[in-house]
Amino acid sequence: MSNDFGNAFLRKPPVNGGSFTPQKGGPVLPPKNRAVLPEKNPGMVAPAQNPAERRQFYSRIFRWRLPDGQTAPPASVEIVGTFTNWQKVPLTRDGVLDAWHATLHHLQCGRMHHYMLLVDGQPVRDKHCDGLAVPHGPQEECYQLMTDRGPRVLMLFAQAK
Repeated sequence: MSNDFGNAFLRKPPVNGGSFTPQKGGPVLPPKNRAVLPEKNPGMVAPAQNPAERRQFYSRIFRWRLPDGQTAPPASVEIVGTFTNWQKVPLTRDGVLDAWHATLHHLQCGRMHHYMLLVDGQPVRDKHCDGLAVPHGPQEECYQLMTDRGPRVLMLFAQAK
């Protein structure tokens, strides 16, 4: 009986539901075919299987001011673009700075975005844009600017973290 009593306390308990027992002299690792699933551990987030699934995002503040010499404020200032799925987002007027602004979150890194500022429904040039691009598709053609080189939309290069 004393032999059984000693064996009961000297044996190491099985780890992870009895699938294996740890070996002396090495780290305790679960078998490679067993993954820890988030549904069994709600506080854990499953890692992305593919590096393309791990997307990074950033935030951007868009601002617009009245051009020099213009004193009458517009009725509306909005932004549309690939990051809003071409849905209009209003900019808020800041009376202290006499400017309109909006902070947009979750802009996807690693791609170029096209957008347009609309003042009273008409496209205007953003002096803070990264460049001009040729419009692609009917949504972008609705908001294009006419330039010396033809129709263009504003371009925003993706940020890298």
